[in-house]
Order: sequence, then C-alpha cells, then structure tokens
Amino acid sequence: MGSCFSVEKEIQQPDIKDAREVAASPSKVLPNKPNTPQSSTTDSASNVVIISKNVKDLRRNMVNSNVDMFTYEEMKLATKHFRPDQVLGEGGFGIVYKGVIDGNVRPGYQTTRVAIKELDPEGLQGDREWLAEVNYLGQLRHPNLVKLIGFCCDDDHRLLVYEYMVSGSLEKNLFTRVSATLTWSRRMKIALDAAKGLAFLHTAKIIYRDFKTSNILLDADFNAKLSDFGLAKDGPMAGQTHVSTRVMGTYGYAAPEYVMTGHLTARSDVYGFGVVLLEMLIGRRAMDKSRPSREHNLVEWARPLLNHNKKLLRILDPRMEGQYSTKVAISVAKLAYQCLSQNPRGRPVMSEVVEILEGLQTRGSQEEAMLQSGSGSVTLYEVPKGSSDSPTNAQKNPLKCDSLRDAKAEKSKQTNGRSKSEPPMECDLYSSSLDTGLGEI
Repeated sequence: MGSCFSVEKEIQQPDIKDAREVAASPSKVLPNKPNTPQSSTTDSASNVVIISKNVKDLRRNMVNSNVDMFTYEEMKLATKHFRPDQVLGEGGFGIVYKGVIDGNVRPGYQTTRVAIKELDPEGLQGDREWLAEVNYLGQLRHPNLVKLIGFCCDDDHRLLVYEYMVSGSLEKNLFTRVSATLTWSRRMKIALDAAKGLAFLHTAKIIYRDFKTSNILLDADFNAKLSDFGLAKDGPMAGQTHVSTRVMGTYGYAAPEYVMTGHLTARSDVYGFGVVLLEMLIGRRAMDKSRPSREHNLVEWARPLLNHNKKLLRILDPRMEGQYSTKVAISVAKLAYQCLSQNPRGRPVMSEVVEILEGLQTRGSQEEAMLQSGSGSVTLYEVPKGSSDSPTNAQKNPLKCDSLRDAKAEKSKQTNGRSKSEPPMECDLYSSSLDTGLGEI
C-alpha cells in the first residue's frame, strides 16, 4: 500500500469548517451543470459542498442527499458478518470487504454489489478522514470518481460503502505478476481517465493530496476512477496562493515543495500524477528497496533519462514491447518529465494534461492504424533492419525520421543537463535525505 507519513505542521487553515460558514462562502458554490459525456473534465458537481464538522452535522446535511445511511446490522448482513473470505484488502483506514446489499439487507433495496470499508478505531486514520471522504464523495459526481453509495455511523462504528470495482486497483494490475499485463493502450486510457478525475476535483477547488496507483480503481472495462478521499483538502481561498497544513501522503508520490514546507497547491497533485505516469511507463514502483540503491526512488533514477530518447526506450516496461510508436512514447515521457518538475510552476495544470493525453491517444491510434495497414512484420517502435537515412527510406519509415528530429531538437535544448523549459533550482528538494524526520507508517 506504500509508505505513508504524517509530519505535523502549523495548520493555518482549519481542515474541517463549520457547515454554516462553508455554505455561506461563495468559493464553495459549484455551478449547476447538466450531465455531460464521460470525456468531459467538468462533469456535474453538487450545488454546494457542505463540509460537516462532526457526525451530528453529517446526519443533518445528508438527510436529503443521494447517499444512503446504513445501520451496522445491515453492514454485517451485507458482508456475511465480515467473513475473512470477503476481504478485498487493507490499508491505513482499515479493512475493505466485498458485499451485496439487496432485499435481505434492506427490504426493497435493488441488488447492488459493493465494497465496504470499515474504519479501524486503532488505525492511523480517524473521524477526520472518514468525514472528509463522506463530505467530498457524498456530494461530488463524476465518471472518474468512485461512487459513494452510503455510510454507517452507528455508535462508534464508521464504515463507507462504495460501488464495487471488479478489476481492483491499478497497483494490483500493474505490479502483481499473476495478473494479465496491462497493454500500452490500456495504460494510456487509465492515465487519461485518472487525469480527468483529478482535473474535475481541481475545478471544484479540491486538492486530492494522495494520488497513487493504489487509489486508482478499475471497473470491468478498465475504466479508471479515483478513490480514498480521506486526505482531500479544500484548495486556497481567494487571495491565497496555497494552503498550509500537515504533511500527509505516501512517500515517493508527494511533491518535494509540499514535503519541505507543508505548502499545498493543485500543482502538488500534478507531481503525484507524474509519478504514477512514470510507473506506468517504466513498470516499476515509485519506491522499491529491492532494486540497486541508486534505483530505490523511481523519480530520482528515471526522470533524468526521460529526455534522452535512446535511454528512454531502453527503460520502458518490456512487457509493452511492440505496442506503441516511438514518437508517442517519447511525447508521454516528456509529459511525465514536466509533471515531475522540481519547480511547481514548471508543471502543467491538469486540464492541460488532459488535453495532451487526449491528443496523444488520437495520434497513437492513427499511427497504429497506419502501420497496421502497411507491413505487418514491423512492430510499432522498431526501425527496420538495413534502413538508412536516405530520403527514399525516410519516406518509408516516417517514425524513425521523426524520432531523429526529436532527438536532435532535444539535444539542442539541453544546457548543462537541464531543460531550458525548467527554471534552475538552487538545490534538489527531493533528495534521499528526506527520509529523516518522516515517520514511516
């Protein structure tokens, strides 16, 4: 599940606000929008995000919502009394069970497969994170956010009921050897779906704060949805540039400036997206102590190679061999490079990321169709043997010609090993020395 950390910082803005204050705040009013196709990055949100400060507020605010309130007895029936064979996984919040809510659980209820997460009272997360999850997922709707069906807050019991995502997490599919390999096209579709979900949250002034492979869930068709909003945070208010808060998240995915200062912005999420995109490209975990020491941190090891085309092609996940065009792979790597900039201002915003990925997906499909209509013996990224740089052969093999031009252009942009597009930094904020002082969970 990754190594989590929680470093206490001075909190200049409360995490949970009084419901009356938030309801009266213009910045929390989200526009009424009609339902739009799944490709939209700003699908219909709630009218007003009302942040409940405690369970009493929550019960009052959710009375007329589309989220169901369940009893603990109903949760026991849905999970067959929390039988061990119903366990889907376990994280910092607690254990997640698969279950079914039907007429036997609640008379008249339409049969629904669900995932039920039970808060561990002795765990690392508590009421604050549980409330945040209900506050955000209970009121925001988007095709790329996991749907919260209901919750339970009987006595000391705290449970959350989600739609069941049959294909599990991106982490399981990407790194578990027994699962089928994710193809290049499927990985790019997952990246685009996740980017849309993150872009939607940013339009709603919400910072996700814990973007990682284990929090991206996949349905039967491998559509991706973001889950686990326990660490989500309201973005900066009018006139502010950031939110100062406790440093919380998963080591290896957190932005360096956030780890160093506790200053949180939407660009912090963009960094996390870059880490996940890099994991999908390389096929390695963000942190892997089983690798040689210089390769423990994926970003530190791989990011310098993303702008060197030959080196990049050597480190791409070999399980995707023959599934992509060189030009598109290089473009995706450049996007990851920008998202992982040490300077937050050097990173694109998520709406730009969505546009880039949509364009690359279209271009990749066109190039694949073009290549498949030609010689079937040539893979999508290999240069045919015996080819030369003559004009005649260049016309026959446009991908090689494009790659050489990209490589030459990229080489001319390099100055002392740094891209001109990235402002120079006085020091490397995200060094291995950050292990000191971070409580590993």
